[in-house]
Amino acid sequence: MKDNFSRQADLYAVYRPGYPKELFHFILQQVQQRNAAWDCATGNGQSAKELAPYFEKIFATDTSQKQLEHAYPLANIIYSQQPAERTNFPDSSFDLVTVSQALHWFRFEDFYREVKRVSRPDAWVAVWMYSLLRISPAIDTLIAHYHFDFLRDYWDKERKYVDDDYQNIPFPFNEIKTPVFESTYYWTMDQLEGYFNTWSALQQFKTKNNYSPVKELISHISAHWTGEKMQVVFPIHLRMAPVHK
Repeated sequence: MKDNFSRQADLYAVYRPGYPKELFHFILQQVQQRNAAWDCATGNGQSAKELAPYFEKIFATDTSQKQLEHAYPLANIIYSQQPAERTNFPDSSFDLVTVSQALHWFRFEDFYREVKRVSRPDAWVAVWMYSLLRISPAIDTLIAHYHFDFLRDYWDKERKYVDDDYQNIPFPFNEIKTPVFESTYYWTMDQLEGYFNTWSALQQFKTKNNYSPVKELISHISAHWTGEKMQVVFPIHLRMAPVHK
């Protein structure tokens, strides 16, 4: 798995969106046994902390130690630095395996082999991602240009899976039908700017060009910004399946 987020781990912890209660409620409806869950590529533990009240233990892994240093501390979350494709967990350890906004970075076949190894007979796997945020038609057009045109050459090829809402990502399980969820916020322009600064393509742009284009984008957006805060919506796409059926 690539590590594109260690250098902005502090920003990631503050500005990346979380996930709605409805998403976790839907996932938990499917999972009958709740002894242990593996939250893979946990980042700062956003999903792990949401799952923690429902499981005896959450084992949360990430390849980035800097991300883990910003993770939420809870008594029943055990954090460790491990790759997604090869862990030290015993066979048949987990009732649920989750991946949020990270599956596209994995070596798919190796990861799925590991999921099957560490999952109990009735375990589930749930993976999800959020697509490009929505604010207003005018602002959305500016953000889309920034994302798809201006930064086009700075995104890793794996980003295409996110742009396709994970519909073209390999997922070799008998998956169930899932709704589209939404994370909704009311952000200031400073918060929006902070979120843009977490993008991996922006970090690569800054490394190559020695400046950040975010201020210019924010300047263009400001002409369409109404009020101190505006509603920001992230559509969330979930794929979920029993591991062994």
